[in-house]
Amino acid sequence: MSISTTIKSIQDIMRKDVGVDGDAQRIGQMVWMLFLKIFDDREDEWAITYDDYKSPIPEHLRWRNWAADPEGMTGDELNDFIDNTLFPGLQNLEPAGDDYRGVVIRNVFEDAYNYMKSGQLMRQVINKLQEGVNFNKSAERHELGDMYEQILKDLQSAGNAGEFYTPRAVTEFMVNRVDPKLDEKVMDPACGTGGFLTCTIEHKRKHYVSTPQDEQTLQKSIHGVEKKPLPHLLATTNLILHGIEVPDQIKHDNTLARPLISWGPKERVDVIVANPPFGGMEEDGIETNFPSAFRTRETADLFMTLFIHLLRDGGRAAVVLPDGFLFGEGMKTRLKEKLLDECNLHTIVRLPNGVFNPYTGIKTNLLFFTKGKPTENVWYYEHPYPEGVKSYNKTKPMRFAEFQTEIDWWGIEADGFASRVETEQAWKVSIDDIKARNYNLDIKNPHVGEQVIHDPDELLAKYEQQQAEIQEIRHQLRDILADARSHNSDENTGGGAA
Repeated sequence: MSISTTIKSIQDIMRKDVGVDGDAQRIGQMVWMLFLKIFDDREDEWAITYDDYKSPIPEHLRWRNWAADPEGMTGDELNDFIDNTLFPGLQNLEPAGDDYRGVVIRNVFEDAYNYMKSGQLMRQVINKLQEGVNFNKSAERHELGDMYEQILKDLQSAGNAGEFYTPRAVTEFMVNRVDPKLDEKVMDPACGTGGFLTCTIEHKRKHYVSTPQDEQTLQKSIHGVEKKPLPHLLATTNLILHGIEVPDQIKHDNTLARPLISWGPKERVDVIVANPPFGGMEEDGIETNFPSAFRTRETADLFMTLFIHLLRDGGRAAVVLPDGFLFGEGMKTRLKEKLLDECNLHTIVRLPNGVFNPYTGIKTNLLFFTKGKPTENVWYYEHPYPEGVKSYNKTKPMRFAEFQTEIDWWGIEADGFASRVETEQAWKVSIDDIKARNYNLDIKNPHVGEQVIHDPDELLAKYEQQQAEIQEIRHQLRDILADARSHNSDENTGGGAA
């Protein structure tokens, strides 16, 4: 039985369980079990590689000792064991000296949940996994990687979970263009399911890894943070599938919850590749971690401020952002001014509609910038649909091969992209023109006549963006009025005391 057939069988069994409601829960349930099965397979490998290997998991909680026997625990006994013994045990693991495998497992299970109510159906799922997945067979390992990518893709239609998955073609192109070198520290501060990080791993292995020492350098160079439990579980499992032995550098945290000034020089990174969540709002108080000029509750804008801060001089970034960032005003104007003053925003690739369907129809852009020198010119490249394609969908997604025209046109940053030429898709705008536009970066292709927008998705996206900006202004006014009241109150109190 192929791995894809195994996964489909598991999902069919889960659909019979009354406790599992919808795709997101089904995927979360399947992946924590898949994580334990893969970890158990890796332990066989580590026991051969390391003479003194000792499992971070207590014997009675290891997959091989409670799950592997097809005639083992089932029914109420199995459910009781998982809920009251397995989960509490894994949630309290500690590091063993310098070995942080226990911490990785603890972080994965910190907010994981057993949704299944039927111990009999749970036993069927476990048996399918035990029979159908062997991570130590190289052919199966590759197939499992492809299958896992499909599972992540399925998240796009699983309610809001789609925000955590960036299409593979986009992540691959962005990593290809920033070209992270072997020893460069790469970070995704909003890593979702880990797509940018796994693309980075593959890129480094393909171009720069040739010895076991190189592999060790690679293993230590990948860093990510994700605040929500399901994508954190998915990202950790994804990195293990991509050969990262101890992915303890994938933190379960909210990067924005930390004051900006607390990120010191030693924490600067060489490369950032990210698709920060856009359209969302952070809870009250998060914005106070940022300087007053850049305070907002809009998640993507806070992340952009953080990205600029985190890059070392000469560090490079590739970031997905919606059209609203390009034309937005107020705090967004100040943020764009900071970006163009402190970084060379050399390229904006404008993507067509539908790249993120069905999760969102909002038009998106890929921003490429290098910290340390101000922007002199911004090159725009409007990515066209392939011939005969009017939109992307689940059966016809964007493909990496479509970006070959951009790659051929790109040139090198060292000579200021001297080889670039204007085409029907590419045009250049000077910093003086951008300043004259009050930092509005929403500059249309001059080679195409003015178009009236009739696309309902695009009109709705613009409306939602305008509503978000109105809400942001309301928050700012509320804060100003609160400060004024507080100031008047202090003055009145002072007058009374005199």
